[in-house]
Amino acid sequence: MVNAVEAVVVFGMRARAQTFWIIAVCTFALAPACVYAEEGFDTEHIFGFMIGTDVGNPGEREFQTRTTGRFGKGAGTYRALEQEVEIEIVPLPNFRIEVGGTAALHDITGVPGIDDRRQFNFQGASLDLRYRLLDRERAPFGLTVAAELHGDRIDETSGAKGRMYGTDFTLAFDRELIPNFAIGALNLIYQPEWARFEVAGISEKSSTVGAAFAGMVRVGPNLLLGGEMRYFRQYEGIGLGEFSGQAVFVGPTAYFQLSERSRLTMSWSMQAWGRPAGSGANLDLVNFERHQARLVFGVNF
Repeated sequence: MVNAVEAVVVFGMRARAQTFWIIAVCTFALAPACVYAEEGFDTEHIFGFMIGTDVGNPGEREFQTRTTGRFGKGAGTYRALEQEVEIEIVPLPNFRIEVGGTAALHDITGVPGIDDRRQFNFQGASLDLRYRLLDRERAPFGLTVAAELHGDRIDETSGAKGRMYGTDFTLAFDRELIPNFAIGALNLIYQPEWARFEVAGISEKSSTVGAAFAGMVRVGPNLLLGGEMRYFRQYEGIGLGEFSGQAVFVGPTAYFQLSERSRLTMSWSMQAWGRPAGSGANLDLVNFERHQARLVFGVNF
């Protein structure tokens, strides 16, 4: 019985990875032609792997699902999917709170340094806090500080059981480059992580710093298209200790305003360049994946 359930889960994960962009294409084709466009941009949700400086209006409530896929290591088969369900509220002007829970699927075979694993598990919970310091409507640019705290029982990379804690600190900037047509964004990122693995009893600390750039243009009343470029450096220890590796990800992003209350964001990134510490390789497939994809659907209620 256990083997049968495992087979169904792995089959579903593989099918989901292969059909991710089929769904995306169908969404392009089926998106409504008439929506409720507003002047200017609301950057709260238009980016895929980045964040904008908008946080919503006081009293707003949103339900959101976020599916993130990470595929490819240096050898073997590596597929990891995370499904997060989130509730967002804006209790005060310029301040947003988001709580969420995540389930994870892992299909790993023959990857050096990672045990073979095919499993589905509840991964953990998160709390995301954002405060907007500058509104770009009244300042030269928008500025928001964000901190996402998460506690996990499953390691997001290997799927190994343990206790994992981390915080993603982000300083977000954005500016409307051409009124109601083009907008640019910058994120500065610091991510300290603590982990203690259940089986081996090993404790690890790591940290990642990065910078991400994005640009989006309005190509229709309900559609924004653009791209993101992200650069990361990973270190041992939470204080940026010994250097582990670096990578650059680039890829397209599309945002749909499906209706007055619903939205959809799709993003895909590939590792364009990278290098693990002590290696002359052109990609870092030790610390990072070859491909990353994200699909986000949200609705106001």
